[in-house]
Amino acid sequence: MKISTIRPVMLSILLLVVSLPSQAEGDLETSGDVLHLALPAVAFASTLMIEDDYQGAWQLAKSGISSRLVVEALKLGVDKQRPDGSGDDSFPSGHSADTFAAATFINQRYGWEYGVPSYVVASYVAYTRVASDKHHVEDVLAGAAIGIVAGWYFTDPYENISVVPLAYNGTYGVFISGRF
Repeated sequence: MKISTIRPVMLSILLLVVSLPSQAEGDLETSGDVLHLALPAVAFASTLMIEDDYQGAWQLAKSGISSRLVVEALKLGVDKQRPDGSGDDSFPSGHSADTFAAATFINQRYGWEYGVPSYVVASYVAYTRVASDKHHVEDVLAGAAIGIVAGWYFTDPYENISVVPLAYNGTYGVFISGRF
């Protein structure tokens, strides 16, 4: 796998910067909506066009589709009103699940230098959902968790290095394995 360019990082940062004028105009929700679509699209395009990584593109697709299926099943099963009263499908946040699945894919597949900006974008999207009264905090946290788990499950680790969170029997931390 070749990682000879910083284009994915630059594109992620550019997407965040492009969304700021929407926020300045008072349309925070729109900037989150744009980034919700743009982050997975940039991840997919970068995987195919820059890295020529068809296996990675398939892993991204499986991550995104599986997280979205879980989200939609939960939305059907959990009747939770949105904070703005616009519907009863508040739990969990699909925007958060989609962007965190893409960010986790980028992080797992290409490393932290690409993952950190992607997680910043995903966190911003989650923030916009709460700030625009479309979701409660627990909705975006659940959506983020679903996306992260899907990304971890379906994505082969970067250079055989695996970073896995641990939460077992009152112990919390991170397990890192592989070649350094």
